[in-house]
Amino acid sequence: MLNLIFTLMTLPYAPDALEPVISRQTIEFHYGKHLQTYVDNLNKLVAGTEFETMPLEEIVCKSQGGIFNNAGQILNHNLYFGQFKKVESGESRVESNAPTGALLDAINRDFGSFEAFKAEFEQKGVTLFGSGWVWLSADKDGKLVITQETNANNPITKGLKPLLTMDVWEHAYYIDYQNRRAAHLQALWQIINWEEIERRFAK
Repeated sequence: MLNLIFTLMTLPYAPDALEPVISRQTIEFHYGKHLQTYVDNLNKLVAGTEFETMPLEEIVCKSQGGIFNNAGQILNHNLYFGQFKKVESGESRVESNAPTGALLDAINRDFGSFEAFKAEFEQKGVTLFGSGWVWLSADKDGKLVITQETNANNPITKGLKPLLTMDVWEHAYYIDYQNRRAAHLQALWQIINWEEIERRFAK
């Protein structure tokens, strides 16, 4: 019997909590099926190898091929699904949902303003060709950068600390937005849990 090393992360919200930005159906497929498949595949691939006792981040930095692809997708999705929150009804979803403190100061310093940051982030997400991710990360000096990462890649392989990501694989948005990737990216700002992003930044 296969000894499970990695398990499916627990969502910090109910499957329907992110509606209408991300539907329950998308969560059921994206989290419940796609992410579960990556977990199952990685457990099979690392069994009996040097990677079986490594933390996920170390596997991503040291592996290649199928192990890298599945480990990278688990890490990416764990950060992705862990960064959202339910926005209470009556709250102005976009305008009132913004970072504060040191993270906001860094965004203003490195991008000019929060609005300028969002515009650049969305543009990087829309223009990434094919499947992948757009990331906000911090370098070793705390400078913020936006990167496009194809397929299962993660900024940690470049020595960066990943903070915020948007998934532009079609399975992340096609049920709810069809081919309207830009609309999907714009809507996601409503459900970002900036307290979680600020925690990652301060860590």
